[in-house]
Amino acid sequence: MEPKKNPKADLTRKSTLFLQLGLILVLFITWQGIEWKTYDRSNIDIGQVNLDELEEEDVPITQNLNTPPPPPPPPPAPEIIDVVEDEEEVEETIIESTETNQEEEIVEVEEVEDVEEEEEIGDVPFAVIENVPVFPGCENAGNNAAKKKCMSDKVKKFVNRKFNTELGSELGLSGVNRIYVRFKIDRSGNIVGVQARGPHPRLEKEANRVIKLLPKMTPGKQRGKAVGVLYSLPIVFQVQD
Repeated sequence: MEPKKNPKADLTRKSTLFLQLGLILVLFITWQGIEWKTYDRSNIDIGQVNLDELEEEDVPITQNLNTPPPPPPPPPAPEIIDVVEDEEEVEETIIESTETNQEEEIVEVEEVEDVEEEEEIGDVPFAVIENVPVFPGCENAGNNAAKKKCMSDKVKKFVNRKFNTELGSELGLSGVNRIYVRFKIDRSGNIVGVQARGPHPRLEKEANRVIKLLPKMTPGKQRGKAVGVLYSLPIVFQVQD
């Protein structure tokens, strides 16, 4: 007995192909389902403006004040011009010409001698003076160094003889006391500008008194001119306990 179906119409032979097509279709539908997007209509901006939601802006009312312009500045005061009559004589300054001609005599100018201004020398310390002041009795002492030593010795002896050393005991002092004295022998040989510094005002006053008793000296010289000479002297005495 022969089969009723046509062998060419047998679909079982293509079952593998149909299975593959089915799987592809299912995968495509699944992928489309995953990628599918939906939107809420209320959140969609369609580009229309709602005029009801606009707030009315309050425009301030301004008042146009017609202010008058500032007044113009006052005109400048007219210059006062003094009118000078033609009859009044006006002195004119005549400028003489400085040019010379051949007829004028030429006056010869005598030579002008340069007058050297004397340089004033200030006070010089006793240690560096060129010619020391000469104490009375030291005129024949010899050179400048010998006269300097002679003067120092004479001043010390004079002060030791005239100074009242008993003041130390009266003032309650003890031991060795020093009074530093400074004075100047001016250009005339006089003693001026005495300054004393000691442990007590009465000792300073006594030193001032004794120094002023020094005799007048021959003034010292610097560059051949009499100058003031500064002299410093320490007065040292000891109070016997």
